[in-house]
Amino acid sequence: MKNEIHRFKERKRTRNKEEEMSTSLQLHRINSSNAAAAAASSASAATATATSVNYQKQSQTIWRVHPSVSVPDDAVHYHTHAMGPNQCCSAVVQTIAAPVSSVWSVVRRFDNPQAYKHFLKSCQVIVGDGTVGTLREVHVVSGLPAGSSTERLEILDDERHIFSFSVVGGDHRLNNYRSVTTLHQSPTGSGTVVIESYVVDIPPGNTKDETCVFVDTIVRCNLQSLAQIAENLAKSTCKSS
Repeated sequence: MKNEIHRFKERKRTRNKEEEMSTSLQLHRINSSNAAAAAASSASAATATATSVNYQKQSQTIWRVHPSVSVPDDAVHYHTHAMGPNQCCSAVVQTIAAPVSSVWSVVRRFDNPQAYKHFLKSCQVIVGDGTVGTLREVHVVSGLPAGSSTERLEILDDERHIFSFSVVGGDHRLNNYRSVTTLHQSPTGSGTVVIESYVVDIPPGNTKDETCVFVDTIVRCNLQSLAQIAENLAKSTCKSS
């Protein structure tokens, strides 16, 4: 009897060990399968993310000013824009018979764009003190497809004469508009060359060409007005001195 009891206990211990080994093996297989599934899921997610990033990059076009426009090397990247599939870019050049200092004194006034932008009737700074990040709200004259525009000062470089702002809100059709203006001494040394480039969304119902023609016209009118004001300012400065 003692021997049978002993053999029974031995068989039970052996069976328990086998069950433990089997359970351990099953858990290992489950864990391995879960790890493999997790790794596959992670790889799939990484692939999807990479594909999304690549798609976003592929959907953008790098726009640069036409080679016929002479842009100093240190200003080229300011007039280089990442253009989305539903956006357009362009640039307008204006030569002004006034020194850079006179032109810049007008352009840099983020709080007073209506001084030379005649399509604007008023401007109010709503956030900031005129440094980068300042917000202004401008109101447009009647007759244009816009009422107001909220704009953010992006660049104000007094040393290199670079000015940039973006449209961040308002009642208008020029969504995601961003403009960069740079001033350069004329090759003749007696005047200023102003280059203003921009990127903007193409409004629904309009073509790329229509949008560029419309915005180019406004920018060109603004720069022609700037030329007149800066030249008059330069003349008055010369007379007073």
